[in-house]
Amino acid sequence: MKEFEMKDLGRTKFCLGLQIDHLKNGIFIHQSNYTEKVLKRFYMDKAHPLTSPMVIRSLNIHDGPFRPREDDEEILGPEVPYLSAIGALMYLANNTRPDIAFSVNLLARYSSCPTRHHWNVIKHIFCYLRGITDLGLFYHKDEKAALIGYADAGYLSDPQKAKSQTGYVFTYGNTAISWRSMKQTLTAEENVCG
Repeated sequence: MKEFEMKDLGRTKFCLGLQIDHLKNGIFIHQSNYTEKVLKRFYMDKAHPLTSPMVIRSLNIHDGPFRPREDDEEILGPEVPYLSAIGALMYLANNTRPDIAFSVNLLARYSSCPTRHHWNVIKHIFCYLRGITDLGLFYHKDEKAALIGYADAGYLSDPQKAKSQTGYVFTYGNTAISWRSMKQTLTAEENVCG
């Protein structure tokens, strides 16, 4: 039997880019250092902070982030780090920032042919993050906490491909423990009863 030398470093404070603060009444998990590094990497660390991850003036599919690329719109070249930005934002959205999950999921759909419009929406998310870099998840030590799940779907939210958007979140003690926003794989069909 082999033996390994071990050293007790105490409570975990940092793991895979997640900062873990042990407090009297619970644990706070956040990625404020990572968020600040990402903002600097994309030159958004001095940007004006915004209060919403995405501005939707209407759910019109021909306007805003929902619209497909127009024929005369130029696809961004490799000089614009669209995929790197999506990857960095997904790491945040999947670990400690469910508030940006929908926006990032929506923009990831355009990874193969992003336009200037999509890049501007990514910069909008960076401005939102700039305003609240220290947001995270706080898990109380309350033993009476309940496990609750919520789900929602938007019927035909992508009419070009006849797909709907689905999202869910599970909470324990009013704090998210699992969440996802995704486009459904099944095709939605309208049923007309006469």
